[in-house]
Amino acid sequence: MSQKYQLKRAAYVLLAVAAFAACKTKHPTSVKPGKTSTATGIAYNQKEGFQVKKFSGPKAGPNLVFIEGGRFTLGALEEDVMNSRDNRERTVSIQSFYMDETEIANIHYLEYLEAIRRDSSEEVYSRALPDTTVWANPLSFNDSYVTQYLRYPSFRYYPVVGVSWVQANDYAAWRTGAVNADLYKKGNGSGKKSGGMKLSRKSKKDPAAETVQGAESNVAANKPSLESGLILPDYRLPTEAEWEYAAKALIGTQYVDENQSNQRIYPWDGSSVRNPKKGRKQGQMLSNFKRGRGDYAGIAGRSNDGAIITEQIYAYPANDFGLYNMAGNVNEWVYDVYRPLSFQVESDLNPIRRNGYLDEAKNYDKKGNQSIIDDKLRVYKGGSWNDVAYWLAPGTRRFMDQDSATATIGFRCAMIGVGRNR
Repeated sequence: MSQKYQLKRAAYVLLAVAAFAACKTKHPTSVKPGKTSTATGIAYNQKEGFQVKKFSGPKAGPNLVFIEGGRFTLGALEEDVMNSRDNRERTVSIQSFYMDETEIANIHYLEYLEAIRRDSSEEVYSRALPDTTVWANPLSFNDSYVTQYLRYPSFRYYPVVGVSWVQANDYAAWRTGAVNADLYKKGNGSGKKSGGMKLSRKSKKDPAAETVQGAESNVAANKPSLESGLILPDYRLPTEAEWEYAAKALIGTQYVDENQSNQRIYPWDGSSVRNPKKGRKQGQMLSNFKRGRGDYAGIAGRSNDGAIITEQIYAYPANDFGLYNMAGNVNEWVYDVYRPLSFQVESDLNPIRRNGYLDEAKNYDKKGNQSIIDDKLRVYKGGSWNDVAYWLAPGTRRFMDQDSATATIGFRCAMIGVGRNR
């Protein structure tokens, strides 16, 4: 085939493409809304009219990974060895969202502490401090972790622990204000931060409520409007369903249309916790957990997972969504209130348990010491450095009071994926 003929054929193809594009109807979009309203015909951006700011499309905030939503089987797929029967399988759909690719690390939390130390009261700063005594054990020599784990530079990119569910929510509210103030400063070219990021408290009746609601109301009052297109939606804790969907990462098992090659017990394929791929990393542990009683890391020279306690937030392979440590290292708080029968009443679209709706705490005999269920029990998931492999499965779930903290629980944030499905 001659070069002249090839060029001629390419020219015809380009002309056909151009003609096809010209014939397409150009409807307004969020990015290109046009100059006038298609509903009223009134021009946008007049001096006293409706202002439509320039918008280049949704963007991911710092450290966030896009998680495309879809249908999946929520619930425990492995044998229920704890006989809890509180996460039965059911099909649900999850909207697209963003999630932190890593757990929040000590350096991130120290940045937060420094910001509120400057801008907020001593009371707020004190309540934000992680409980470093979670490492203390009268029968274990963990003294160095108590004094150094949070602040010593070598631990900068280790996951923050000793943080309660309430403190994690406070961090998310502060982060929203900090990120958006910086984005707005860069976007409007003023070089000035818009609004403050102080956290305040209004009442001593409910410390959890005043922590979260006080922080969110202050941030909401000071940040620029969403219509500006210069800021992001709120950072928050992921729902339990979002967390489980992101951890399983079934996008990596899909082929041809809506078919999936397999389900997943862990955030990776197979029933093994070791890397099956041939090569230098074959046989290495895929997460940081406790193999058995007293075995936190194997033997010197042949450490099975490389960590006696926690490990750095990028230490193990990411799952198919690009998320690190969705199994092991530390458990992670999610938004949901714990109920053993949530699977019976939750919606099958973006399920969440915010409170005791349809399953009130009064139905459980906590006062008579026959139950511990109330609206302050929050779910955590993922397994930790101190847990056996059973708890690495995304379908397992446990709970703890929202004001409590341990050396095995951290968190990461999520954000709604607005205006997009892909």
